[in-house]
Amino acid sequence: MNSPNEPLPTFDEVLLCTPQTSAEQVGLFLRRCLIPCRGGEKIYTMLYADELSYEVSCRAEELFQHLQHYNSSYRLIILCNCEREHSYIPSVFSQYKVHMIPQRPLAEIQRYLQHHYRVAQPSSSAASVFKDNMCVGIVSSKRAGVGK
Repeated sequence: MNSPNEPLPTFDEVLLCTPQTSAEQVGLFLRRCLIPCRGGEKIYTMLYADELSYEVSCRAEELFQHLQHYNSSYRLIILCNCEREHSYIPSVFSQYKVHMIPQRPLAEIQRYLQHHYRVAQPSSSAASVFKDNMCVGIVSSKRAGVGK
């Protein structure tokens, strides 16, 4: 948010982890992050890495240890739930741990995201469904199974 005109991360810079995330997916992500190429100064982010299975986490750590020697200037952020800080990945990388609380007010964060997710020229696209021509939106309900 310090550079409001910089683009948001692209699909290859973010890995959203779940218990079903495979070792192959994590491996491809780590290779993009740790093997030098002409891709520029990207910042790679693993979200919810604490959700990875034990086997996938072990393989990810091994690959990370092997690949980090190829690139000493990699930029990797691993975000985990603080309630699961004793799972494998947060434990392995605990020496680099930084407890973080969002420093910006919610309204400022919302304005920043609106700037990046607004469709520049409204047309008959799916963006017209969401408020203020946003190309993303959240649909929720307090009742389950209502066809969202």
